Amino acid sequence: MAVEGGMKCVKFLVFIFNFIFWVCGVALVAIGIYAQLALDKALAVSSTSAAGSPVAILVLGIVIFFISFFGCCGAWKESYCMVTTFAVLLSIIFLVEVAAAIAGYIFKDKARSVLEEGLWDAMRKYGEDQPVTEAVDEIQRDFQCCGANNYTDWSSIERFRANDTVPRSCCRSNATSCNVHPTPETVYEKGCLPKIEAWMKKNILIVAAVALGIAFFEILGIIFACCLMKGIRSGYEVM
Repeated sequence: MAVEGGMKCVKFLVFIFNFIFWVCGVALVAIGIYAQLALDKALAVSSTSAAGSPVAILVLGIVIFFISFFGCCGAWKESYCMVTTFAVLLSIIFLVEVAAAIAGYIFKDKARSVLEEGLWDAMRKYGEDQPVTEAVDEIQRDFQCCGANNYTDWSSIERFRANDTVPRSCCRSNATSCNVHPTPETVYEKGCLPKIEAWMKKNILIVAAVALGIAFFEILGIIFACCLMKGIRSGYEVM
């Protein structure tokens, strides 16, 4: 028996909100891909857990994409089982997001130390491990930085301290000896850690705005799904 009256309106609201939620899932996938591409080299020199952050956003977006599609089908077909499953899965996703946000806030300082440790480890391997060397060079060129905290960090690495040099990727220009006896005039003065942190703080506002929007639609989706479940169940009981 099809839902009627007010429940018919709720049915279409669930369908519409699931479409919006589907768009939010696509947005998360796009953000995950963008973060992975933008921080690819920075994540390469960091820990496995840090490197998994953009992937986690990407996976969450894909999960939301399919759950919203499931919800659209359930609302359109007026399937009590599908709508119930959708409401349960959406509630679980919402709780996971809340837990992730709390964990991210609690461990935000830990993330900085993990990134710093990863940068120092990569600097020590510079010139010995080709993939790491390429990653460090690309980070320093892209973020226009040198070392972990500043360009003098390279003087703590024996092979660079011996001849008072830094990697050529630190150079402000392509001059032949720009990396010899480095000064703030010839090489980037600021380190990669503060530069990457500044980039993340700038872009975290976008992620936060998208997350709040998704959370809002999730709550509405759960409420409307529960209303639709009640309407469908009432229709079955009448039959």
